[in-house]
Amino acid sequence: MSQIEQVSLFQASLSKSRSAYQVQLSPAMVDQLGAYYELFLRWNERLHLVAPCSPEEFATRHVLESLTLIQHFTKGATVIDIGSGAGLPIIPCLIASPDIKATLIESSQKKSVFLREALKTVGALKRATILSKPFEALSAPKAEFVTCRALDDFSSAVGSLVRWAPTGSTLLLFGGPTLRQRLEDLNLQTTETLLPNSDRRFLFEVTKS
Repeated sequence: MSQIEQVSLFQASLSKSRSAYQVQLSPAMVDQLGAYYELFLRWNERLHLVAPCSPEEFATRHVLESLTLIQHFTKGATVIDIGSGAGLPIIPCLIASPDIKATLIESSQKKSVFLREALKTVGALKRATILSKPFEALSAPKAEFVTCRALDDFSSAVGSLVRWAPTGSTLLLFGGPTLRQRLEDLNLQTTETLLPNSDRRFLFEVTKS
């Protein structure tokens, strides 16, 4: 299948499935997401940003799932995204919410290059900062929200992440039962939302007081 065909299927799946995720996308946003996906296809084979999947799965499992965060952000929110990798969840959110600003923290230099290209491609580079270090090596920037969709050994790292996050921020973390158990072990008050089209993936909301 050609890249043009893959992008077309991806955009069609966005339009078909977005209502199930309670996501609103203008035609211009669908075009921007298509440009992001086209760039992703060119880079993924050599950087292994995301495990191979169909255009339809990338649209739902990765992009629309990421966009469920929009319901939680305040207008003009400042966001720190940890382990940005392929730009998920933050790049789709920057496209769908032109008022938010973000700091992307990604320890891989090569993936950071991809993130810069992706942000430039979708016109969000001026609203984003990329820091190419592990989050533990940095002081947390001021932000209202901290997002994380994938980290190496996430369940073990989540305690460090919560301690690192700015006081008063809300952490929005994607995961399953293992992450839930770890959050319970840390005695953290959480709110969880089952993600659409899944019975084991949740969005966990943790407020750091």
